Amino acid sequence: MNVGGSAAAAILDGVLMLLKAVWWLVIVAALISWVSPDPRNPIVRFLYAATEPLFRPFRRLLPPSRTGGLDISPLFVIAILFVIESFLIRLRMSGAIP
Repeated sequence: MNVGGSAAAAILDGVLMLLKAVWWLVIVAALISWVSPDPRNPIVRFLYAATEPLFRPFRRLLPPSRTGGLDISPLFVIAILFVIESFLIRLRMSGAIP
């Protein structure tokens, strides 16, 4: 029995679950932003605090003022999460992580 391999697989599963949770946070934050939510709402404050550090670098590169007022930073974050997730899944399937 390879204990190190199963630990690596468990860590990989945890990372994949974390990526999926961040993906959902980004989706919910993007959807909520369409309805001009109350900024005092605790859920809105949590979503803003959790996602704004991810969105900020992309907003600097391509601010909404240059895209007709449309904030496309969530699309960039989702694309990066997808690439990372795909890489980790392929890493597992290749046998590099037992």
